[in-house]
Amino acid sequence: MRVLLCDPPAFTPQYDHELAAALARAGTDVELVTSRFRFGEAPTPDGYVRRELFYPWSSRAFGRSVLRLPLKGLEHPVGMARLAREQPDVVHLQWLSWPRVDRTLLRLRAPAVFTAHDLLPRRSESDRDLWLDLFGRFRRIVVHSARGRSVLAELGVPEKRLHVVPHPVFRSDPPRADDGRTLLALGVIRSYKGVGDAIEATKRIDGAHLLVVGDPLEPVDGYRAAAGDRAEWRLGYLPDAELDRALGEATVAEPVQAFGAGRIVPAGDVAALAEAARELLDDPVSLEAAREGARRARAELTWDRAAAAHVDLYRELL
Repeated sequence: MRVLLCDPPAFTPQYDHELAAALARAGTDVELVTSRFRFGEAPTPDGYVRRELFYPWSSRAFGRSVLRLPLKGLEHPVGMARLAREQPDVVHLQWLSWPRVDRTLLRLRAPAVFTAHDLLPRRSESDRDLWLDLFGRFRRIVVHSARGRSVLAELGVPEKRLHVVPHPVFRSDPPRADDGRTLLALGVIRSYKGVGDAIEATKRIDGAHLLVVGDPLEPVDGYRAAAGDRAEWRLGYLPDAELDRALGEATVAEPVQAFGAGRIVPAGDVAALAEAARELLDDPVSLEAAREGARRARAELTWDRAAAAHVDLYRELL
């Protein structure tokens, strides 16, 4: 079986790499078509072929300047036309660069799968008709949770097209070097990521401090002023070794609800966030139970299991 994985904007190079490598281990002939990753080195292919089909010039020019966008706009139809000529057994898109434009340009010859990493991307979330049209182009839609399936079913996507494949864990086992009072805010820094809430929650916990690790896509001066000496900042798109170091120094990181690896609180509820973090920092038994849940998640949510689920899904389409 020949599978074409496609991530035109190179939004998730690590995810693309791990899935492609796991599919190759499962005996699938895999090619990843994408663009140059602009913020570091892309992972070296392992058992699969990687081809930069999209944005040969704009991915190398202007950095994050808005001057890059007109050039990207000219390149986008060319890349989509190249994709339309591909004839694998299955095409699996991870992202759409410009949904409103792709409504016209997306033309695929092979049976197609789409992974809804963001159920409805924020820039076009309000245009439900757009997304129903786009989802209708795919024979199957992969989501990472039961909640994701219910959201898209309520939108109007037929349930028979929706398949849950839990997001695998990026394995790491960094040496523990935390001081028992460190919270971690990890990932690209944008307004909806909740860095402000994390700062406020940290300030409500005696003796706690916050480690902020990520690439800022918005100004951080206001966050820095609000945090004062309660936060440490490691900004930029960091290599894996630096991410492992941050995880090793954090006492509380991202929770995984299904495995009891932390606490879940309502979005935007700073008081609940502070109380949940305080419980884990102040109660060694609760903290160790959360860490054990994280270890279970690491053992069960593997890339090989995800690849096997995807292969079964692809076979349904042949």
